[in-house]
Amino acid sequence: MKNCIKDLRKANKLSQTELADAVGTTRQTITSIEVGKYTASLGLAYRIAHYFNLTIEEVFDFTSLEEDE
Repeated sequence: MKNCIKDLRKANKLSQTELADAVGTTRQTITSIEVGKYTASLGLAYRIAHYFNLTIEEVFDFTSLEEDE
């Protein structure tokens, strides 16, 4: 699933480790989400979006999921 986590992280001058610590996950998970190898759980997606004061839809691109329906 596409997302803008890497752009948000860089705009806020955060490392993957810093973001991971802030949202309660690992750096490896953040890396995997950024490159699209892993889809965040709803809870983690919420925590990431909330961290940046955004909605889940502003961080994650759901259009590919809608096309599969």
